[in-house]
Amino acid sequence: MRNSFIGHMSSKARVGLSALANDTRGVSAVEFALILPVMIIMYIGAVEFSHALTVDRRVTAVASAASDLVAQTEEISSAEIDDVFTAATSIMTPYTAGPISIVLTSVVADTDNNTTVSWSCAHNGAPESNGAAYALPEGLTQPFSSVIVAQVSYAYQPPIGHYMTGGISMTETFYLRPRRSLTVEWQGAPC
Repeated sequence: MRNSFIGHMSSKARVGLSALANDTRGVSAVEFALILPVMIIMYIGAVEFSHALTVDRRVTAVASAASDLVAQTEEISSAEIDDVFTAATSIMTPYTAGPISIVLTSVVADTDNNTTVSWSCAHNGAPESNGAAYALPEGLTQPFSSVIVAQVSYAYQPPIGHYMTGGISMTETFYLRPRRSLTVEWQGAPC
């Protein structure tokens, strides 16, 4: 009796294992459970990348707007530069403008086309030294002309990715010639 019981249980186990091996109802759930973490990581990565790309475009817009606002004037003062900084940093909205640094510099060329800093002001950074030599890309100036240089940097902290990558430093430099005069003159006390 005992042998027949074991034989019966053995054949039932074989039938059960065979049925389990042929049962494919749970395969999709298992595959989904294996793929889900990869899908979540890819989704978060895509969101992080799109945020970083948007911030980088805004940094470019800040540099362009700041240099353009200064290049449109014949003369500028400390109060007007503060207004330019306020307008330029508002472009970063809805991202925080706290980690942004803007340096606006007027670079003038002498009779031999040697370029030096005429004036420089900074928001959350250090301005260039007045009178210091300043290297520009070739062909931007001619004797007695000038260029407005906007250097913008932003320390971007991804909302989730900063745990893996840390912060990302984004920089942009714009060069614009003054539109209404050869140089943009500084008025009043230095920055």
